[in-house]
Amino acid sequence: MAGKIPTAFIDDLLNRVDIVDVIDARVPLRKAGKDHKACCPFHEEKTPSFTVSQDKQFYHCFGCGAHGSAIGFLMEYEHLSFPEAVEELAAAAGLKVPHAGRDDSAGRSAGDDTAALTAVLEQADRYYRRQLREHPAAAEAVDYLKGRGVSGAIAAEFGLGFAPDGWDNLLRAVGIDADSQQALVRAGLAIKKDQGGLYDRFRHRVMFPIHDYRGRILGFGGRVLGHGEPKYLNSPETPLFHKGRELYGLFQARQAVRDANRVVVVEGYMDVVALAQFGIRYAVATLGTATTRDHLDRLFRFAPEVVFCFDGDRAGREAAWRALETALSTLHDGRQVSFLFLPEGEDPDTLVRKEGEAGFRERLAGALPLPDYFFQHLSAQVDLGRLDGRARLAELARPLLSKLPIGVLRQLMLARLAELTRLGKGDLNRLIDLPASQAAPRRTMVPRAPQKGVPSLVRAAVALLLRHPELGRYIDDPEGFFELDRPGIPLWVELSRLLKRHPSLRTGSVIEHFRDSEYQQQIAKLAAWDHPVLHQDVESEFQDLLSRLRQEVNKQRTERLYNKEHEVGLDAAEKAELRRLLEERRELGRPRSRP
Repeated sequence: MAGKIPTAFIDDLLNRVDIVDVIDARVPLRKAGKDHKACCPFHEEKTPSFTVSQDKQFYHCFGCGAHGSAIGFLMEYEHLSFPEAVEELAAAAGLKVPHAGRDDSAGRSAGDDTAALTAVLEQADRYYRRQLREHPAAAEAVDYLKGRGVSGAIAAEFGLGFAPDGWDNLLRAVGIDADSQQALVRAGLAIKKDQGGLYDRFRHRVMFPIHDYRGRILGFGGRVLGHGEPKYLNSPETPLFHKGRELYGLFQARQAVRDANRVVVVEGYMDVVALAQFGIRYAVATLGTATTRDHLDRLFRFAPEVVFCFDGDRAGREAAWRALETALSTLHDGRQVSFLFLPEGEDPDTLVRKEGEAGFRERLAGALPLPDYFFQHLSAQVDLGRLDGRARLAELARPLLSKLPIGVLRQLMLARLAELTRLGKGDLNRLIDLPASQAAPRRTMVPRAPQKGVPSLVRAAVALLLRHPELGRYIDDPEGFFELDRPGIPLWVELSRLLKRHPSLRTGSVIEHFRDSEYQQQIAKLAAWDHPVLHQDVESEFQDLLSRLRQEVNKQRTERLYNKEHEVGLDAAEKAELRRLLEERRELGRPRSRP
Protein backbone atom coordinates (compact mmCIF):
# COMPACT_ATOMS: atom_id res chain seq x y z
CA MET A 1 0.00 0.00 0.00
CA ALA A 2 1.31 3.42 -0.90
CA GLY A 3 2.23 5.67 1.99
CA LYS A 4 1.26 9.27 2.51
CA ILE A 5 2.61 11.80 0.02
CA PRO A 6 5.19 13.94 1.87
CA THR A 7 4.15 17.56 2.47
CA ALA A 8 7.55 18.79 1.29
CA PHE A 9 6.96 17.17 -2.11
CA ILE A 10 3.55 18.85 -2.44
CA ASP A 11 5.12 22.24 -1.60
CA ASP A 12 7.87 21.67 -4.17
CA LEU A 13 5.34 20.53 -6.79
CA LEU A 14 3.17 23.63 -6.32
CA ASN A 15 6.28 25.80 -6.64
CA ARG A 16 7.21 24.11 -9.92
CA VAL A 17 3.84 24.25 -11.67
CA ASP A 18 2.04 27.41 -12.70
CA ILE A 19 -1.67 27.43 -11.87
CA VAL A 20 -2.29 29.67 -14.90
CA ASP A 21 -0.92 26.97 -17.22
CA VAL A 22 -2.87 24.24 -15.45
CA ILE A 23 -6.19 26.08 -15.70
CA ASP A 24 -5.64 27.69 -19.11
CA ALA A 25 -5.16 24.22 -20.64
CA ARG A 26 -8.73 23.41 -19.57
CA VAL A 27 -10.47 26.79 -19.31
CA PRO A 28 -9.09 29.51 -21.64
CA LEU A 29 -8.01 32.51 -19.58
CA ARG A 30 -7.51 36.14 -20.57
CA LYS A 31 -5.19 38.63 -18.91
CA ALA A 32 -6.91 41.15 -16.64
CA GLY A 33 -4.34 43.41 -14.99
CA LYS A 34 -1.93 41.29 -12.99
CA ASP A 35 -4.43 38.40 -12.83
CA HIS A 36 -6.24 36.20 -15.36
CA LYS A 37 -10.00 35.83 -15.82
CA ALA A 38 -12.60 33.54 -17.38
CA CYS A 39 -16.23 32.58 -17.02
CA CYS A 40 -16.38 30.18 -14.11
CA PRO A 41 -16.30 26.50 -15.13
CA PHE A 42 -18.24 25.55 -12.00
CA HIS A 43 -21.42 27.58 -12.52
CA GLU A 44 -23.28 29.29 -15.34
CA GLU A 45 -22.41 32.95 -15.85
CA LYS A 46 -22.15 35.50 -18.67
CA THR A 47 -19.77 37.98 -17.05
CA PRO A 48 -16.39 36.51 -15.99
CA SER A 49 -15.98 36.36 -12.22
CA PHE A 50 -13.43 33.53 -12.13
CA THR A 51 -9.98 34.96 -11.28
CA VAL A 52 -6.61 33.22 -11.29
CA SER A 53 -3.70 34.84 -9.47
CA GLN A 54 -0.25 33.93 -10.75
CA ASP A 55 1.41 35.63 -7.78
CA LYS A 56 -0.58 33.72 -5.19
CA GLN A 57 -1.02 30.52 -7.26
CA PHE A 58 -4.66 30.61 -6.29
CA TYR A 59 -8.01 30.71 -8.11
CA HIS A 60 -11.23 32.22 -6.84
CA CYS A 61 -14.72 32.75 -8.27
CA PHE A 62 -16.52 35.78 -6.87
CA GLY A 63 -19.80 34.32 -8.16
CA CYS A 64 -19.98 30.85 -6.62
CA GLY A 65 -17.06 30.99 -4.16
CA ALA A 66 -15.03 28.17 -5.76
CA HIS A 67 -11.36 28.57 -4.90
CA GLY A 68 -8.13 26.71 -4.28
CA SER A 69 -4.71 25.71 -5.57
CA ALA A 70 -3.76 23.92 -8.79
CA ILE A 71 -4.37 20.63 -6.94
CA GLY A 72 -7.79 21.80 -5.79
CA PHE A 73 -8.71 22.88 -9.33
CA LEU A 74 -7.89 19.46 -10.77
CA MET A 75 -9.88 17.77 -8.00
CA GLU A 76 -12.91 19.94 -8.73
CA TYR A 77 -12.70 20.20 -12.52
CA GLU A 78 -11.45 16.69 -13.37
CA HIS A 79 -13.21 15.06 -10.38
CA LEU A 80 -9.97 13.55 -9.09
CA SER A 81 -9.10 12.46 -5.59
CA PHE A 82 -6.25 14.30 -3.86
CA PRO A 83 -3.59 11.64 -4.66
CA GLU A 84 -4.80 11.45 -8.25
CA ALA A 85 -4.57 15.22 -8.68
CA VAL A 86 -1.04 15.21 -7.25
CA GLU A 87 -0.08 12.37 -9.62
CA GLU A 88 -1.52 14.30 -12.58
CA LEU A 89 0.39 17.48 -11.74
CA ALA A 90 3.58 15.56 -11.01
CA ALA A 91 3.43 13.71 -14.33
CA ALA A 92 3.02 17.02 -16.19
CA ALA A 93 6.03 18.41 -14.29
CA GLY A 94 8.13 15.30 -14.99
CA LEU A 95 8.23 14.30 -11.31
CA LYS A 96 7.64 10.94 -9.66
CA VAL A 97 5.45 11.09 -6.57
CA PRO A 98 7.23 9.68 -3.49
CA HIS A 99 5.24 8.01 -0.74
CA ALA A 100 6.36 8.01 2.88
CA GLY A 101 7.11 4.48 4.00
CA ARG A 102 7.32 3.02 0.48
CA ASP A 103 10.49 1.57 -1.02
CA ASP A 104 11.43 3.63 -4.10
CA SER A 105 12.55 0.53 -5.98
CA ALA A 106 9.13 -1.01 -5.36
CA GLY A 107 7.56 2.18 -6.65
CA ARG A 108 9.67 2.07 -9.81
CA SER A 109 8.80 -1.59 -10.34
CA ALA A 110 5.08 -0.87 -9.93
CA GLY A 111 5.35 2.04 -12.35
CA ASP A 112 7.08 -0.11 -14.96
CA ASP A 113 4.44 -2.84 -14.57
CA THR A 114 1.63 -0.29 -14.92
CA ALA A 115 3.10 0.96 -18.18
CA ALA A 116 3.41 -2.60 -19.54
CA LEU A 117 -0.17 -3.49 -18.59
CA THR A 118 -1.55 -0.24 -20.05
CA ALA A 119 0.28 -0.88 -23.32
CA VAL A 120 -1.01 -4.44 -23.70
CA LEU A 121 -4.58 -3.40 -22.83
CA GLU A 122 -4.48 -0.71 -25.51
CA GLN A 123 -3.22 -3.24 -28.05
CA ALA A 124 -6.01 -5.62 -27.09
CA ASP A 125 -8.57 -2.85 -27.44
CA ARG A 126 -7.39 -2.05 -30.97
CA TYR A 127 -7.42 -5.75 -31.82
CA TYR A 128 -11.01 -6.34 -30.59
CA ARG A 129 -12.36 -3.27 -32.40
CA ARG A 130 -10.61 -4.28 -35.62
CA GLN A 131 -12.11 -7.79 -35.40
CA LEU A 132 -15.63 -6.35 -35.19
CA ARG A 133 -15.00 -4.61 -38.52
CA GLU A 134 -12.90 -7.20 -40.34
CA HIS A 135 -13.17 -10.76 -38.96
CA PRO A 136 -15.10 -13.22 -41.18
CA ALA A 137 -17.20 -14.35 -38.19
CA ALA A 138 -17.98 -10.78 -36.98
CA ALA A 139 -21.41 -10.82 -38.67
CA GLU A 140 -22.81 -12.71 -35.67
CA ALA A 141 -21.62 -9.96 -33.31
CA VAL A 142 -22.90 -7.22 -35.61
CA ASP A 143 -26.29 -8.93 -35.88
CA TYR A 144 -26.46 -9.24 -32.10
CA LEU A 145 -25.77 -5.53 -31.62
CA LYS A 146 -28.25 -4.55 -34.32
CA GLY A 147 -30.82 -6.83 -32.71
CA ARG A 148 -30.29 -4.94 -29.44
CA GLY A 149 -30.80 -1.68 -31.32
CA VAL A 150 -27.21 -0.45 -30.94
CA SER A 151 -26.28 2.08 -33.60
CA GLY A 152 -22.90 2.19 -35.28
CA ALA A 153 -22.20 5.61 -33.79
CA ILE A 154 -22.83 4.44 -30.21
CA ALA A 155 -20.84 1.24 -30.78
CA ALA A 156 -17.91 3.37 -31.95
CA GLU A 157 -18.28 5.85 -29.06
CA PHE A 158 -18.09 3.07 -26.46
CA GLY A 159 -15.37 1.20 -28.41
CA LEU A 160 -17.29 -2.07 -28.74
CA GLY A 161 -15.36 -4.96 -30.21
CA PHE A 162 -15.40 -8.69 -30.97
CA ALA A 163 -13.35 -11.57 -29.55
CA PRO A 164 -13.47 -14.37 -32.16
CA ASP A 165 -13.94 -18.00 -31.14
CA GLY A 166 -10.66 -19.80 -30.57
CA TRP A 167 -8.14 -20.35 -27.82
CA ASP A 168 -5.24 -18.15 -28.88
CA ASN A 169 -6.41 -15.39 -31.26
CA LEU A 170 -5.35 -12.53 -28.98
CA LEU A 171 -2.19 -14.34 -27.91
CA ARG A 172 -1.06 -14.69 -31.51
CA ALA A 173 -1.90 -11.05 -32.31
CA VAL A 174 -0.48 -9.35 -29.19
CA GLY A 175 1.61 -11.89 -27.26
CA ILE A 176 4.50 -11.82 -29.68
CA ASP A 177 7.18 -12.52 -27.05
CA ALA A 178 7.50 -13.83 -23.51
CA ASP A 179 7.23 -10.35 -21.92
CA SER A 180 4.04 -9.45 -23.75
CA GLN A 181 2.55 -12.86 -22.97
CA GLN A 182 3.22 -12.33 -19.26
CA ALA A 183 1.73 -8.85 -19.52
CA LEU A 184 -1.43 -10.39 -21.03
CA VAL A 185 -1.66 -12.73 -18.04
CA ARG A 186 -1.16 -9.90 -15.51
CA ALA A 187 -3.74 -7.78 -17.36
CA GLY A 188 -6.27 -10.63 -17.06
CA LEU A 189 -6.51 -11.23 -20.83
CA ALA A 190 -4.78 -14.61 -20.88
CA ILE A 191 -4.93 -17.59 -18.51
CA LYS A 192 -2.22 -20.10 -17.64
CA LYS A 193 -3.05 -23.74 -18.31
CA ASP A 194 -2.45 -26.27 -15.56
CA GLN A 195 -0.27 -28.33 -17.89
CA GLY A 196 1.61 -25.28 -19.14
CA GLY A 197 0.96 -22.74 -21.87
CA LEU A 198 -1.66 -19.99 -22.13
CA TYR A 199 -5.11 -19.41 -23.63
CA ASP A 200 -7.32 -16.35 -24.27
CA ARG A 201 -9.76 -15.44 -21.50
CA PHE A 202 -12.34 -13.88 -23.86
CA ARG A 203 -13.64 -15.99 -26.72
CA HIS A 204 -16.74 -15.67 -28.96
CA ARG A 205 -17.92 -12.53 -27.20
CA VAL A 206 -18.94 -8.95 -27.88
CA MET A 207 -16.33 -6.89 -26.05
CA PHE A 208 -16.89 -3.79 -23.90
CA PRO A 209 -13.70 -1.93 -22.93
CA ILE A 210 -13.74 -0.66 -19.34
CA HIS A 211 -12.13 2.75 -18.85
CA ASP A 212 -11.35 4.70 -15.74
CA TYR A 213 -12.91 8.16 -15.49
CA ARG A 214 -9.92 9.66 -17.34
CA GLY A 215 -10.24 7.33 -20.31
CA ARG A 216 -7.46 4.82 -19.60
CA ILE A 217 -8.39 1.21 -20.38
CA LEU A 218 -8.30 -0.99 -17.27
CA GLY A 219 -9.99 -4.16 -18.46
CA PHE A 220 -12.84 -5.61 -20.51
CA GLY A 221 -16.28 -7.08 -20.19
CA GLY A 222 -17.53 -9.68 -22.67
CA ARG A 223 -21.09 -10.74 -23.56
CA VAL A 224 -21.20 -14.29 -24.92
CA LEU A 225 -22.72 -14.84 -28.36
CA GLY A 226 -25.23 -17.67 -28.27
CA HIS A 227 -26.06 -19.63 -25.14
CA GLY A 228 -22.68 -20.15 -23.50
CA GLU A 229 -21.86 -19.49 -19.87
CA PRO A 230 -21.14 -17.23 -18.17
CA LYS A 231 -23.37 -14.83 -20.07
CA TYR A 232 -21.26 -11.82 -18.99
CA LEU A 233 -17.59 -12.11 -18.12
CA ASN A 234 -15.41 -9.33 -16.67
CA SER A 235 -11.64 -9.04 -16.43
CA PRO A 236 -10.40 -10.33 -13.07
CA GLU A 237 -8.88 -8.08 -10.43
CA THR A 238 -5.47 -6.86 -11.62
CA PRO A 239 -2.96 -4.23 -10.47
CA LEU A 240 -4.96 -1.77 -12.63
CA PHE A 241 -8.53 -3.04 -12.39
CA HIS A 242 -10.52 -3.08 -9.15
CA LYS A 243 -14.25 -3.77 -9.57
CA GLY A 244 -15.10 -2.13 -6.28
CA ARG A 245 -13.72 1.21 -7.49
CA GLU A 246 -14.51 1.45 -11.20
CA LEU A 247 -17.78 2.14 -13.00
CA TYR A 248 -18.56 1.29 -16.60
CA GLY A 249 -19.37 4.31 -18.77
CA LEU A 250 -18.18 6.99 -16.34
CA PHE A 251 -15.57 8.26 -18.78
CA GLN A 252 -18.18 8.76 -21.53
CA ALA A 253 -20.74 10.18 -19.09
CA ARG A 254 -18.57 12.75 -17.31
CA GLN A 255 -19.76 15.91 -19.06
CA ALA A 256 -23.41 14.82 -19.16
CA VAL A 257 -23.31 14.04 -15.43
CA ARG A 258 -21.87 17.48 -14.75
CA ASP A 259 -24.56 19.14 -16.90
CA ALA A 260 -27.44 17.13 -15.42
CA ASN A 261 -26.13 17.37 -11.81
CA ARG A 262 -27.09 13.73 -11.36
CA VAL A 263 -25.85 10.25 -12.24
CA VAL A 264 -27.93 7.11 -12.75
CA VAL A 265 -26.47 3.79 -11.60
CA VAL A 266 -27.67 0.73 -13.54
CA GLU A 267 -26.58 -2.91 -13.55
CA GLY A 268 -25.32 -3.72 -17.05
CA TYR A 269 -23.21 -2.51 -19.95
CA MET A 270 -26.11 -2.67 -22.39
CA ASP A 271 -28.23 -0.53 -20.04
CA VAL A 272 -25.59 2.22 -20.19
CA VAL A 273 -25.18 1.94 -23.96
CA ALA A 274 -28.95 1.91 -24.66
CA LEU A 275 -29.66 4.87 -22.38
CA ALA A 276 -26.87 6.86 -24.04
CA GLN A 277 -28.30 6.08 -27.47
CA PHE A 278 -31.67 7.46 -26.36
CA GLY A 279 -30.17 10.68 -25.02
CA ILE A 280 -29.81 9.75 -21.35
CA ARG A 281 -26.05 10.01 -21.26
CA TYR A 282 -25.47 10.27 -17.51
CA ALA A 283 -25.75 6.55 -16.67
CA VAL A 284 -23.00 4.26 -15.36
CA ALA A 285 -22.93 0.60 -14.32
CA THR A 286 -21.28 -1.34 -11.53
CA LEU A 287 -19.09 -4.19 -12.72
CA GLY A 288 -20.67 -7.33 -11.35
CA THR A 289 -20.38 -6.18 -7.76
CA ALA A 290 -22.57 -4.36 -5.25
CA THR A 291 -22.17 -0.59 -4.97
CA THR A 292 -19.26 0.27 -2.69
CA ARG A 293 -18.23 3.30 -0.67
CA ASP A 294 -15.47 3.92 -3.23
CA HIS A 295 -18.07 3.98 -6.02
CA LEU A 296 -20.16 6.55 -4.19
CA ASP A 297 -17.23 8.73 -3.19
CA ARG A 298 -16.24 8.90 -6.85
CA LEU A 299 -19.76 9.60 -8.10
CA PHE A 300 -20.35 12.37 -5.57
CA ARG A 301 -17.25 14.12 -6.88
CA PHE A 302 -19.12 14.43 -10.19
CA ALA A 303 -22.67 15.24 -9.10
CA PRO A 304 -24.67 15.87 -5.90
CA GLU A 305 -27.40 13.32 -6.76
CA VAL A 306 -27.15 9.57 -7.40
CA VAL A 307 -30.19 7.63 -8.67
CA PHE A 308 -30.03 3.85 -8.35
CA CYS A 309 -32.05 2.00 -10.97
CA PHE A 310 -33.08 -1.54 -10.01
CA ASP A 311 -35.54 -4.20 -11.11
CA GLY A 312 -38.70 -4.14 -9.03
CA ASP A 313 -38.43 -7.83 -8.07
CA ARG A 314 -37.18 -9.16 -4.76
CA ALA A 315 -33.55 -9.36 -5.89
CA GLY A 316 -33.68 -5.77 -7.11
CA ARG A 317 -35.08 -4.50 -3.83
CA GLU A 318 -32.50 -6.42 -1.83
CA ALA A 319 -29.77 -4.87 -3.96
CA ALA A 320 -31.35 -1.43 -3.43
CA TRP A 321 -31.34 -1.84 0.33
CA ARG A 322 -27.68 -2.86 0.30
CA ALA A 323 -26.94 0.27 -1.74
CA LEU A 324 -28.87 2.38 0.78
CA GLU A 325 -26.88 0.95 3.70
CA THR A 326 -23.63 1.76 1.88
CA ALA A 327 -24.80 5.25 0.93
CA LEU A 328 -25.80 6.41 4.44
CA SER A 329 -22.30 7.27 5.63
CA THR A 330 -21.61 9.29 2.45
CA LEU A 331 -24.64 11.60 2.76
CA HIS A 332 -23.08 14.84 3.84
CA ASP A 333 -25.46 17.80 3.54
CA GLY A 334 -26.22 18.64 -0.07
CA ARG A 335 -25.94 15.06 -1.36
CA GLN A 336 -28.99 13.10 -2.45
CA VAL A 337 -29.71 9.45 -3.26
CA SER A 338 -32.89 8.17 -4.90
CA PHE A 339 -34.21 4.77 -6.04
CA LEU A 340 -36.02 3.96 -9.26
CA PHE A 341 -37.70 0.53 -9.32
CA LEU A 342 -38.61 -0.72 -12.78
CA PRO A 343 -41.62 -2.92 -13.69
CA GLU A 344 -40.90 -6.61 -13.20
CA GLY A 345 -39.27 -8.15 -16.23
CA GLU A 346 -37.92 -4.84 -17.49
CA ASP A 347 -34.45 -3.33 -17.38
CA PRO A 348 -33.30 0.13 -18.52
CA ASP A 349 -32.30 -1.25 -21.92
CA THR A 350 -35.74 -2.70 -22.74
CA LEU A 351 -37.75 0.05 -21.04
CA VAL A 352 -36.09 3.01 -22.78
CA ARG A 353 -36.72 1.33 -26.14
CA LYS A 354 -40.42 0.94 -25.28
CA GLU A 355 -41.03 4.33 -23.66
CA GLY A 356 -38.34 6.47 -25.25
CA GLU A 357 -36.25 9.19 -23.65
CA ALA A 358 -39.23 11.23 -22.40
CA GLY A 359 -40.85 8.23 -20.72
CA PHE A 360 -37.66 7.18 -18.98
CA ARG A 361 -36.94 10.74 -17.82
CA GLU A 362 -40.43 10.86 -16.37
CA ARG A 363 -39.69 7.72 -14.39
CA LEU A 364 -36.43 9.24 -13.14
CA ALA A 365 -38.32 12.32 -11.99
CA GLY A 366 -40.51 10.07 -9.86
CA ALA A 367 -37.63 8.15 -8.24
CA LEU A 368 -38.11 7.48 -4.52
CA PRO A 369 -35.87 9.66 -2.28
CA LEU A 370 -33.67 7.70 0.12
CA PRO A 371 -35.42 8.96 3.29
CA ASP A 372 -38.82 7.87 1.91
CA TYR A 373 -37.50 4.45 0.90
CA PHE A 374 -35.74 4.11 4.26
CA PHE A 375 -38.89 4.58 6.33
CA GLN A 376 -41.12 2.77 3.85
CA HIS A 377 -38.88 -0.31 3.99
CA LEU A 378 -38.53 -0.37 7.78
CA SER A 379 -42.17 0.50 8.51
CA ALA A 380 -43.30 -2.45 6.40
CA GLN A 381 -41.57 -4.76 8.90
CA VAL A 382 -43.46 -3.54 12.00
CA ASP A 383 -46.97 -2.73 13.20
CA LEU A 384 -46.97 1.00 13.97
CA GLY A 385 -50.32 0.63 15.70
CA ARG A 386 -48.62 -1.26 18.52
CA LEU A 387 -46.35 0.18 21.19
CA ASP A 388 -43.81 -2.60 20.76
CA GLY A 389 -44.04 -2.15 16.95
CA ARG A 390 -42.95 1.46 17.24
CA ALA A 391 -40.17 0.37 19.62
CA ARG A 392 -39.09 -2.19 17.04
CA LEU A 393 -38.97 0.53 14.35
CA ALA A 394 -36.71 2.66 16.55
CA GLU A 395 -34.46 -0.33 17.13
CA LEU A 396 -34.25 -1.14 13.41
CA ALA A 397 -33.48 2.47 12.52
CA ARG A 398 -30.98 3.11 15.30
CA PRO A 399 -27.83 1.46 13.86
CA LEU A 400 -28.57 2.83 10.39
CA LEU A 401 -29.18 6.45 11.41
CA SER A 402 -25.98 6.37 13.45
CA LYS A 403 -24.10 6.01 10.14
CA LEU A 404 -25.39 9.35 8.84
CA PRO A 405 -22.93 12.25 9.12
CA ILE A 406 -23.97 14.90 11.63
CA GLY A 407 -25.96 17.50 9.72
CA VAL A 408 -29.36 18.63 8.53
CA LEU A 409 -30.37 15.34 6.85
CA ARG A 410 -29.66 13.40 10.04
CA GLN A 411 -31.80 15.79 12.04
CA LEU A 412 -34.66 15.64 9.55
CA MET A 413 -34.62 11.85 9.53
CA LEU A 414 -34.58 11.83 13.32
CA ALA A 415 -37.58 14.15 13.26
CA ARG A 416 -39.41 11.79 10.92
CA LEU A 417 -38.58 8.81 13.14
CA ALA A 418 -39.84 10.78 16.13
CA GLU A 419 -43.18 11.28 14.33
CA LEU A 420 -43.52 7.58 13.53
CA THR A 421 -42.50 6.30 16.97
CA ARG A 422 -44.04 9.19 18.96
CA LEU A 423 -40.75 9.58 20.82
CA GLY A 424 -39.11 12.90 21.58
CA LYS A 425 -36.01 13.86 19.56
CA GLY A 426 -33.93 14.01 22.72
CA ASP A 427 -34.82 10.41 23.53
CA LEU A 428 -33.96 9.38 19.99
CA ASN A 429 -30.63 11.19 20.17
CA ARG A 430 -29.77 9.19 23.26
CA LEU A 431 -30.87 5.96 21.58
CA ILE A 432 -28.38 6.43 18.75
CA ASP A 433 -25.65 7.78 21.04
CA LEU A 434 -25.85 11.32 19.68
CA PRO A 435 -25.28 13.88 22.46
CA ALA A 436 -27.65 16.83 22.32
CA SER A 437 -24.66 19.16 21.99
CA GLN A 438 -23.82 17.46 18.68
CA ALA A 439 -27.35 17.37 17.33
CA ALA A 440 -26.71 20.39 15.11
CA PRO A 441 -23.73 20.87 12.80
CA ARG A 442 -20.68 22.19 14.61
CA ARG A 443 -20.11 25.91 14.21
CA THR A 444 -16.87 27.00 12.63
CA MET A 445 -14.23 28.56 14.84
CA VAL A 446 -14.09 31.74 12.75
CA PRO A 447 -17.63 33.15 12.57
CA ARG A 448 -18.87 34.41 9.20
CA ALA A 449 -19.11 38.17 9.13
CA PRO A 450 -21.24 40.19 6.73
CA GLN A 451 -19.59 41.63 3.63
CA LYS A 452 -20.05 45.15 4.93
CA GLY A 453 -19.39 46.48 8.39
CA VAL A 454 -16.51 45.89 10.76
CA PRO A 455 -15.07 42.36 10.51
CA SER A 456 -13.77 40.39 13.44
CA LEU A 457 -10.22 41.39 14.34
CA VAL A 458 -8.95 37.79 14.12
CA ARG A 459 -10.96 37.09 10.97
CA ALA A 460 -9.45 40.07 9.19
CA ALA A 461 -5.91 39.18 10.34
CA VAL A 462 -6.22 35.54 9.23
CA ALA A 463 -7.77 36.53 5.88
CA LEU A 464 -4.99 39.02 5.17
CA LEU A 465 -2.29 36.53 6.14
CA LEU A 466 -3.92 33.87 3.98
CA ARG A 467 -4.10 36.19 0.96
CA HIS A 468 -0.61 37.63 1.58
CA PRO A 469 1.53 34.94 3.30
CA GLU A 470 4.62 37.17 3.04
CA LEU A 471 3.10 39.26 5.86
CA GLY A 472 4.09 36.46 8.23
CA ARG A 473 7.49 38.15 8.56
CA TYR A 474 5.90 40.66 10.95
CA ILE A 475 4.90 37.95 13.46
CA ASP A 476 7.73 37.47 15.94
CA ASP A 477 6.21 34.94 18.33
CA PRO A 478 3.09 33.00 17.23
CA GLU A 479 2.92 31.23 20.61
CA GLY A 480 2.42 34.55 22.36
CA PHE A 481 -1.14 34.74 21.01
CA PHE A 482 -2.22 31.31 22.18
CA GLU A 483 -3.75 32.41 25.48
CA LEU A 484 -5.83 35.15 23.83
CA ASP A 485 -9.49 34.45 24.53
CA ARG A 486 -10.97 35.17 21.09
CA PRO A 487 -12.72 32.97 18.51
CA GLY A 488 -10.35 31.89 15.76
CA ILE A 489 -7.12 32.22 17.75
CA PRO A 490 -6.10 28.50 17.36
CA LEU A 491 -6.32 28.89 13.58
CA TRP A 492 -4.38 32.17 13.71
CA VAL A 493 -1.61 30.50 15.72
CA GLU A 494 -1.43 27.46 13.41
CA LEU A 495 -1.26 29.67 10.33
CA SER A 496 1.40 31.88 11.92
CA ARG A 497 3.47 28.83 12.91
CA LEU A 498 3.27 27.47 9.38
CA LEU A 499 4.49 30.71 7.82
CA LYS A 500 7.32 31.05 10.32
CA ARG A 501 8.50 27.57 9.28
CA HIS A 502 7.86 28.10 5.55
CA PRO A 503 8.06 31.84 4.81
CA SER A 504 8.08 31.36 1.01
CA LEU A 505 4.70 29.61 0.74
CA ARG A 506 2.05 31.16 -1.48
CA THR A 507 -1.70 31.11 -0.93
CA GLY A 508 -2.31 27.93 -2.93
CA SER A 509 0.31 26.01 -0.95
CA VAL A 510 -1.03 27.33 2.37
CA ILE A 511 -4.49 25.99 1.52
CA GLU A 512 -3.03 22.56 0.75
CA HIS A 513 -1.28 22.48 4.13
CA PHE A 514 -4.66 22.70 5.84
CA ARG A 515 -6.40 20.09 3.64
CA ASP A 516 -8.04 17.40 5.82
CA SER A 517 -7.19 19.33 9.00
CA GLU A 518 -9.71 20.58 11.55
CA TYR A 519 -9.24 24.06 10.09
CA GLN A 520 -9.97 23.17 6.46
CA GLN A 521 -13.49 24.63 6.55
CA GLN A 522 -12.41 27.90 8.14
CA ILE A 523 -9.54 28.29 5.68
CA ALA A 524 -11.92 27.62 2.77
CA LYS A 525 -14.39 30.27 3.96
CA LEU A 526 -11.72 32.88 4.55
CA ALA A 527 -10.06 32.20 1.21
CA ALA A 528 -13.41 32.91 -0.47
CA TRP A 529 -14.27 35.88 1.78
CA ASP A 530 -14.22 39.33 0.21
CA HIS A 531 -14.15 42.56 2.20
CA PRO A 532 -12.78 46.09 1.65
CA VAL A 533 -10.17 45.48 4.36
CA LEU A 534 -8.50 43.00 1.98
CA HIS A 535 -8.08 45.61 -0.73
CA GLN A 536 -6.53 48.46 1.27
CA ASP A 537 -2.85 49.10 2.04
CA VAL A 538 -2.52 45.51 3.20
CA GLU A 539 0.90 45.88 4.83
CA SER A 540 -0.13 48.81 7.02
CA GLU A 541 -3.52 47.24 7.70
CA PHE A 542 -1.92 43.99 8.81
CA GLN A 543 0.54 45.74 11.11
CA ASP A 544 -2.36 47.64 12.68
CA LEU A 545 -4.27 44.40 13.23
CA LEU A 546 -1.18 42.74 14.66
CA SER A 547 -0.65 45.65 17.06
CA ARG A 548 -4.26 45.48 18.24
CA LEU A 549 -3.99 41.72 18.81
CA ARG A 550 -0.84 42.24 20.86
CA GLN A 551 -2.64 44.90 22.91
CA GLU A 552 -5.42 42.41 23.65
CA VAL A 553 -2.89 39.75 24.69
CA ASN A 554 -1.25 42.28 26.97
CA LYS A 555 -4.59 43.45 28.40
CA GLN A 556 -5.88 39.94 29.17
CA ARG A 557 -2.60 38.82 30.74
CA THR A 558 -2.38 42.03 32.80
CA GLU A 559 -5.95 41.58 34.09
CA ARG A 560 -5.18 37.98 35.11
CA LEU A 561 -2.14 39.12 37.08
CA TYR A 562 -4.10 41.98 38.73
CA ASN A 563 -6.81 39.51 39.77
CA LYS A 564 -4.25 37.09 41.17
CA GLU A 565 -2.50 39.93 43.01
CA HIS A 566 -5.75 40.88 44.76
CA GLU A 567 -6.65 37.26 45.58
CA VAL A 568 -3.41 35.54 46.63
CA GLY A 569 -0.58 37.90 45.72
CA LEU A 570 2.21 37.61 43.14
CA ASP A 571 5.67 36.11 43.39
CA ALA A 572 8.75 38.02 42.27
CA ALA A 573 8.68 36.67 38.71
CA GLU A 574 5.01 37.57 38.28
CA LYS A 575 5.59 41.08 39.62
CA ALA A 576 8.39 41.55 37.12
CA GLU A 577 6.12 40.28 34.35
CA LEU A 578 3.37 42.71 35.38
CA ARG A 579 5.81 45.64 35.23
CA ARG A 580 6.96 44.50 31.78
CA LEU A 581 3.38 44.21 30.56
CA LEU A 582 2.51 47.69 31.79
CA GLU A 583 5.55 49.10 29.99
CA GLU A 584 4.58 47.21 26.83
CA ARG A 585 1.05 48.58 27.10
CA ARG A 586 2.43 52.11 27.10
CA GLU A 587 4.59 51.31 24.08
CA LEU A 588 1.76 49.60 22.19
CA GLY A 589 -0.56 52.49 22.93
CA ARG A 590 1.67 55.00 21.20
CA PRO A 591 0.72 55.83 17.62
CA ARG A 592 2.69 53.82 15.05
CA SER A 593 4.25 55.90 12.30
CA ARG A 594 3.15 54.93 8.83
CA PRO A 595 5.31 55.11 5.74
